[in-house]
Amino acid sequence: MPPQLHPQNQSSPRVLQGDLQALSPAVRKFVESSVALCQPESLHICDGSEEENRAILTQLVEQGMIQKLPKYENCWLATTDPRDVARVESKTVIVTREQRRPRPYLGANSNLGRWMSPEEFAKAKAERFPGCMTGRTMYVIPFSMGPVGSPLAKIGVELTDSPYVVASMRVMTRMGTAVLSALGAGDFVRCLHSVGCPLPLKRPLVNNWPCNPEQTLIAHVPDQQEILSFGSGYGGNSLLGKKCFALRIASHMAKQEGWLAEHMLILGITNPAGEKKYMVAAFPSACGKTNLAMLCPSLPGWKVECVGDDIAWMKFDEQGNLRAINPENGFFGVAPGTSAKTNPNAMKTVLKNTLFTNVAQTSDGGVYWEGMDQQLPEGVTITSWKNRPWSAQDGEPCAHPNSRFCCPANQCPIIDPCWESPEGVPIEAIIFGGRRPEGVPLVYEAFSWQHGVFVGAAMRSEATAAAEHKAKVIMHDPFAMRPFFGYNFGQYLSHWLKMADHPGAKLPKIFHVNWFRKSSAGAFLWPGYGENIRVLDWIFRRVNGEAEATSSAVGYLPSEDSLDLRGLQDVNLKDLLSLDQTFWKREVEEVRKFLSVEVNDDLPAPVVQQLDLLDQRVRLM
Repeated sequence: MPPQLHPQNQSSPRVLQGDLQALSPAVRKFVESSVALCQPESLHICDGSEEENRAILTQLVEQGMIQKLPKYENCWLATTDPRDVARVESKTVIVTREQRRPRPYLGANSNLGRWMSPEEFAKAKAERFPGCMTGRTMYVIPFSMGPVGSPLAKIGVELTDSPYVVASMRVMTRMGTAVLSALGAGDFVRCLHSVGCPLPLKRPLVNNWPCNPEQTLIAHVPDQQEILSFGSGYGGNSLLGKKCFALRIASHMAKQEGWLAEHMLILGITNPAGEKKYMVAAFPSACGKTNLAMLCPSLPGWKVECVGDDIAWMKFDEQGNLRAINPENGFFGVAPGTSAKTNPNAMKTVLKNTLFTNVAQTSDGGVYWEGMDQQLPEGVTITSWKNRPWSAQDGEPCAHPNSRFCCPANQCPIIDPCWESPEGVPIEAIIFGGRRPEGVPLVYEAFSWQHGVFVGAAMRSEATAAAEHKAKVIMHDPFAMRPFFGYNFGQYLSHWLKMADHPGAKLPKIFHVNWFRKSSAGAFLWPGYGENIRVLDWIFRRVNGEAEATSSAVGYLPSEDSLDLRGLQDVNLKDLLSLDQTFWKREVEEVRKFLSVEVNDDLPAPVVQQLDLLDQRVRLM
């Protein structure tokens, strides 16, 4: 085991900015113990100011980690080591004493979270963190998930040796001095991150991007409200306020405190009569959350406004309304596939104050990626994310499939006026969905809250590039939370079911959508994007008790003519809503097997009952 490092064994780091003594005793203790462990050369307490941000960006340019994109206002491009491009689920763990707390199934190949014992974790920490920041600056980032001072907000402090993380956290969270003032002597989530490359370097960096893939570990200790991340600079592994805090740790908190932390977009939708509702939707990563959250409706008179595109924290108020906040302050969106056609509002959002990662660069100082559908001026060339000249004939993408844009949410042209409301917005519909090329209808409504919880539990989707899995495989992704559960999935289902018992609860209706169904020839049956307003219109009217629906084996389907298809050409609604008995028999078997193996004894009886009822209805088709 490496030697234990103590403050007396080293001189204290130079404090470049801020006053260590002005921190609360708990924050100061966290910083001092981490300094003793990681041995940084200097310390920088972030204030979140624009002056600080400019200095950080200048430093990143000097280190060769980012370059300016002169075509846009205050936009930057980072190109990572090709080994550090996505979340690493295989190295992401929950640390608890009992193995069944984070996951129901105790087998080695569980898909619902990876467990690590406290003893293993202590050993892994001792092998990685001592001296890991030698020669580097430790940045102290106080941050708020949710509007500062909101009763739904939670505060964290991240210590990192990555200026890229500082720049990104300033966009993705409310960060700086105001957060320390709001925290006072209160409790906070402790987040420690290191790229794992002490100076002097033992081997040269690739693309000037420090990382240590061989030793990457992202560990969550829910009982201590701690997150430790080592070896990766990629956002999903290093911006610890995001999936690590806002989903894994927060879902554990939510269970204890009676609320929900979910992988969901939040949107406001206003009909032509001026009536407005808020909805949340859970799709797996890279399945269109941002596109739906920033929808440009094709139907006249409708308006969609964005509260958030990725994470929702929801809690019942005293009147029984389920209220949601977006705990984030920015968008960390997948770039490929984003275009003026698919998501014009995202394109308008990202053209200033944005940090791009692993997209391609154009010779006139702009960015490029697959699906951008933008004609380049004559003579303008493309350099791929691998820093090579690129042409469409190369046979590989110019941008990494999981390349990202990181930009402030308040730049979105359709940001909702209540997006920072401290009390949150009232949710009237919950939508589940994923990529299902066959068998699953365009939209259906759950029969009840209990049935809706089952629909979320049974979610399956084609894998995407947002994690290290190979695409095109249909994976179980319950509630779009499979990589993000902070505790046992069986208990998570029980927690959702208990929401119905909240006194005076006005439970949202639950729906399932599938934009991705294909014909036998492999063509998409539904045009998607702005046309998805037609499905949201039906959902809106169902919430109001207006739209017609037909009972089916899977739920309530839109009745004939209840979906507004005016102006749509070549859409076969019969195919989009069809149910094939053979497919659904197979689906029931797959879901039963998944729940039996992965959840087993922890599966709540109401979910088993809903599965049995679906089985019966399918057999009667």
